[in-house]
Amino acid sequence: MAICIFPGTFNPIHQAHLSMAEFALKNYSFEKIIFIPSYIPPHKNIDKNLAAHRYNMVKLAIAYNKKFEIADIEYKSEGKSYSLITVQKIIEEYQVKEKLNFIIGADAFKEIKTWFRSDELSKLVHFIVFPRDGFIINDEDYKNYSYEIANMPSIKLSSTELRTKHGIGTDKKIEEYIKANDLYN
Repeated sequence: MAICIFPGTFNPIHQAHLSMAEFALKNYSFEKIIFIPSYIPPHKNIDKNLAAHRYNMVKLAIAYNKKFEIADIEYKSEGKSYSLITVQKIIEEYQVKEKLNFIIGADAFKEIKTWFRSDELSKLVHFIVFPRDGFIINDEDYKNYSYEIANMPSIKLSSTELRTKHGIGTDKKIEEYIKANDLYN
């Protein structure tokens, strides 16, 4: 089965995330994209009390596409979310025989060498790197990583910006969820 994982903080999930997943489905012929909201991302300072809300927002946002799934692997761990551990669990659960496809933004990929045991992670995954303005990937710096740059224009939208606007600009369901739960105030 051709699957692709899409781990992330999703704080909150927004149209750029969904566009990346749709692009990957269409252009790489994946049978499913598995969204994996982190519990506590190691490289970000985030309120762990938002973990359940971030998980619920992803679930709401992806409900329209039957090829999108959500995994609670990181959420259930209630600890720091290390991609290597998550990938190992997905490989075992789905009995993946080749490298696991992994959606990542160029901003996160630029930091990949600082990730927990990234040398081991690099042997297990093929990164599909989506462009972000201001982030250039130099092939020489990442020669030990299996990756390709997705041929999709960068979308100028960020979770930070949406939090500042209290969710205004997200999908209507997500915006309503943010307001109903008084998030990002």
